[in-house]
Amino acid sequence: FAEHDAFTEDDAFTQHDAYIKAFEGLHLEQVWDVHTHLLGVGDSGSGCTVHTNTEQWWHPLEVVRRKAILNAACVATHSESVDAQYVNQLLRQIQDFPAPMQWCLFAFDHACDSAGQVCADQSTFHVPNAYAQHIAAANAGRFQWVASIHPRRLDALQQLEQAKANGAVAVKWLPSAMNIDLRDTRNRAFYDALHRLDLPLIVHCGEEKAVPGAGQDALGNPLHVRAPLQAGVRVIVAHLASLGSASDDDRRSAPQRPAFELFTRLMDEPAWRNLLLGDISAIFQRNRPVSVWQQVLRQQDWHPRLLAGSDYPLPGVMPLYSTAKLVQAGLLDQQLAAWLDELRQYNTLLFDFILKRHLRCQGQGFLACVFETQEKLKRSNA
Repeated sequence: FAEHDAFTEDDAFTQHDAYIKAFEGLHLEQVWDVHTHLLGVGDSGSGCTVHTNTEQWWHPLEVVRRKAILNAACVATHSESVDAQYVNQLLRQIQDFPAPMQWCLFAFDHACDSAGQVCADQSTFHVPNAYAQHIAAANAGRFQWVASIHPRRLDALQQLEQAKANGAVAVKWLPSAMNIDLRDTRNRAFYDALHRLDLPLIVHCGEEKAVPGAGQDALGNPLHVRAPLQAGVRVIVAHLASLGSASDDDRRSAPQRPAFELFTRLMDEPAWRNLLLGDISAIFQRNRPVSVWQQVLRQQDWHPRLLAGSDYPLPGVMPLYSTAKLVQAGLLDQQLAAWLDELRQYNTLLFDFILKRHLRCQGQGFLACVFETQEKLKRSNA
């Protein structure tokens, strides 16, 4: 991060009107960032791994992806303490937020085949549940943790019970990268356990750019979440499925439709009103349609079902965000955009939060309930 005097001297940025207003009207004990990635390479004994492709010059896209993500987290690419640096940099940024706000750290399971065998060659990265639990426990009051368990693992149900007992607040899947078909009838026992344990399932839907893994893009179809919903599972669709397209399985010809359109269809179905939610992480990246930005800000009847998250460390990947595009769309004040661009050089997590608190479409911004996420994770709405 750049060391800007405007932000470091006497914590001047905390006196800025935009900073002060960003926290007004919020019950801070309820404010949890529900989409925070925990990453590492295992140099601390964490058990974290990254695919060898990310360090091989003959896989240039993977090498660039690794460098971009570590740079976004302010971790040196060839550091001998990546695990510790990643956590320390995250904690440094959190210090600029008032207590008792918290962040939900994601574990991330391997890709597995249909028999439940680990496919290491298809797993871009792995973050064990035990490591996510450990980091959260070591920083109690600032972190919660989210488990990741492939449902085809032979011990999936035991792992799920253990995760709940150890304080996990949700389970995270990225189907396209982990090779999970939400419609697989063999998942039913896992869904029943999620329902019984009252753990929500956070599912990435739509196109996936950051974690290729198994590369099964069709598995990210938002319509597939009907399977866990039918089992009574609370499902949080990550990023509101706001990127890419998917097959419209409700139509005989099954044409490709924007994934966000299919998510909208699900949100309109009365059967899921108390079960289906969405997180707004990443939706204001420059690769999302302006129409998505406008609809999500204006459609305030959705807001009690939306949850704020940062998708950290991605707010630090500089090309992904454009305040100028948000200004052009009429959603952000130009002067505030200039200040946010400076803030982003100092604290990307704070940039993301304050940005979302100040976006407006025809005078309408996100209601406070979008950011007050604790009860949506911890208490069943069914």
